[in-house]
Amino acid sequence: MLFKQMFATKSLEMLQEEMDSGQHRLRRILGPVALTSLGVGAIIGTGIFVLVGLTAKTMAGPSLMLSFIISGLGCAFAAFCYAEFAAMTPVAGSAYTFAYATLGELLAWIIGWDLILEYAVGSATVAHGWSKYFLKLLEVFNLHIPGFLTNDPLTTKHIVTHLPAMIQGAYIGSGAPVSSWFNLPAFLIVWVITIILVKGIRESAGFNSAMVIFKLVIVLIVIVAGSFFIDSRNWHPFMPPEFGWPGVMRGAAYVFFAYIGFDSISTHAEEAINPKRDVPIGIIASLAICTVLYILVAGVLTGMVPYKMIDIEAPIASAFSAQGWNSIVFIVSLGAIAGITSVLLVMMLSQPRIFLAMSRDGLMPKHIFAAVHPVFKTPHRATLLMGLVVSLGASLIPLEDLAYLVNIGTLFAFAIVCASVWIMRYVRPDYPRPFRCPLVPLIPFLGIAFNLGMMIYLGWMTWLRLFAWLSIGLVIYLVYGRYHSVLHKQGQKQDPSVS
Repeated sequence: MLFKQMFATKSLEMLQEEMDSGQHRLRRILGPVALTSLGVGAIIGTGIFVLVGLTAKTMAGPSLMLSFIISGLGCAFAAFCYAEFAAMTPVAGSAYTFAYATLGELLAWIIGWDLILEYAVGSATVAHGWSKYFLKLLEVFNLHIPGFLTNDPLTTKHIVTHLPAMIQGAYIGSGAPVSSWFNLPAFLIVWVITIILVKGIRESAGFNSAMVIFKLVIVLIVIVAGSFFIDSRNWHPFMPPEFGWPGVMRGAAYVFFAYIGFDSISTHAEEAINPKRDVPIGIIASLAICTVLYILVAGVLTGMVPYKMIDIEAPIASAFSAQGWNSIVFIVSLGAIAGITSVLLVMMLSQPRIFLAMSRDGLMPKHIFAAVHPVFKTPHRATLLMGLVVSLGASLIPLEDLAYLVNIGTLFAFAIVCASVWIMRYVRPDYPRPFRCPLVPLIPFLGIAFNLGMMIYLGWMTWLRLFAWLSIGLVIYLVYGRYHSVLHKQGQKQDPSVS
């Protein structure tokens, strides 16, 4: 029966048996420090260097600090649930694997399809942002890339910069809007990261650790240096009346994009040296570190500049520029590039692991997504496909509006993980739990409430887009996934009457 198959679950014993089989296994080389570094690398970047400006200016004002606290709490509750599941089932797949073990194949597919959206669109959006900071850094050295190679073709500009004077004058004189052709920096950075990822997880982790250390130093410089320019009058009113609590919640739902990186640690559980200990440490430590830094940076920014005057494009750099401290502007620009680069690396590192887990279950073609390189031991085909899709998306499509879609998909996945832990405590209370989420069912309930609550403030258009994406995924599952499901084929062997 189709209904029975859709809600069939994989037992934890089956997951462990697959883990012990040795087929298509990834290399175990990541310790707690490397995993924490991966989490910090995925979290700190876009949130601190980009999102704080728009959120403070248009949604929350100085109460942006509250937005980060609310968003961080929602992630913290989900993090404890992630940590319990990741320690119980240390295999690739993250929330997809957790849902398969508790809620059934259909909901697991939905979550997996949801995570594909999170990492693919999120990576393209981050690459798009990286290109803007890279161009600003080039301008410091009076270097320029032709304007038609610095943006996507759907973003129309009225002036084409950096073209020869005669051609530029003709465009300006005509007054005709001109579109860019191709975002070359975004395209190139995606392929640089893709090559690093195909080469190997050890090299990827080492590259990421270097970027993380550098940007942490930059963030600490921003906090310490910025504290000397704080004017407490800029924090009043702390919650501007034009925004109020709805603004705080909208801000929390928007800056949530800044947190969608800690869950990537669970996708690397299969590559952890001691996953039952290292993965929970990596998840909780990275989230705690980044939440504190986010709150401090938000406080410094809104204390340095009145919220109505914050620059949306480069908020932190502009804040120091307004104070006349131009040397910090250059340092912040370098930190932004390092931060966003490491975010992009971890997001693109995580996506192929989701493909890998789904293809092992037969829900996606194995010869593409489950193939592991014989030398590098990385999912090279999935990584190359990911690089192609992300590079084209980042260079050809304006993806700013899709940040909301990434958020709502991830919030939904977090709520599912919280529900899964709660269910598993009743379904399999006897199964060994090297790490136990505290205060069950309170923590899972709060995780569901916080994450669903933030989803409400993302607007009906975002919900509509989410349903459209999930509908496409449902069609793919019904046409391909359910017929090739490994779990379904095993059930047919045991019971030939199952269709």
